[in-house]
Amino acid sequence: MTNDDLINDLFARAEDLLTGIAGRPAARSRLHEELVFDYPAIPARARSEIVIGVMTLLDADDFFGWEFCGDPFADEPEEIEAD
Repeated sequence: MTNDDLINDLFARAEDLLTGIAGRPAARSRLHEELVFDYPAIPARARSEIVIGVMTLLDADDFFGWEFCGDPFADEPEEIEAD
């Protein structure tokens, strides 16, 4: 399997793999664990590239939703004037 094949496979299984996972760091860890478990012969650098690829697809698919981008309705912080 190529890296692209693995990226597409993990992306297709992301909903099941990441059920109950809160946030991007935990998702990255879970994807990395899945690669180590299923494909132990893949070098660490390649695993990192695959996880980055999957996360990129998940972001493009808005998998994590807007809540991880901050609160768009929050008031802007007031500027403090220097004396």
